[in-house]
Amino acid sequence: MKRTVSTDAAPAAVGAYSQATTTDDLVFTAGQIPLTPDGDLLDDEPVDVQTEQALENVAAVLEAADAGMDDVLKVTVFLDDIDDFDAMNDAYQGFFDEEPPARSAVGVDELPKGVAVEIEAVAARE
Repeated sequence: MKRTVSTDAAPAAVGAYSQATTTDDLVFTAGQIPLTPDGDLLDDEPVDVQTEQALENVAAVLEAADAGMDDVLKVTVFLDDIDDFDAMNDAYQGFFDEEPPARSAVGVDELPKGVAVEIEAVAARE
C-alpha cells in the first residue's frame, strides 16, 4: 500500500508531488534541490555545498519515512553541468562512507530554480 511522507525537516513540496512515497519495503524520495527547510535557496553556492544540502534534505525525508542513508539502494544525481561531477562526488562521498548505493549521475540542460544539482533516492525499509 502506498503512503506519502512529509516532514518539516526538509523543504516542503512546491508542486503536485510528495517529499516521498513508501511501500512496506521501499522509500522513493522526490528529487531534492539545495533548498533549506527554511526556504533559503543555495543556488549561488558552489556545487559541493549544493550537493551537501540536497543530501541533507534526502536524509531528513528518509528519516521521516523510518529509513536512513545506510538503507539507500539507488541514487540518481542530476547535474546542470557534468563538469561539476568531481566536486559533487567529493561532497557525496561524505554521506555514504561504507557500501555506497548504486548511483547514476546525469547531465541535464536545466534544473528547477536554477540550481546546479538535484538528487533523488530509493531506500529499503525493514
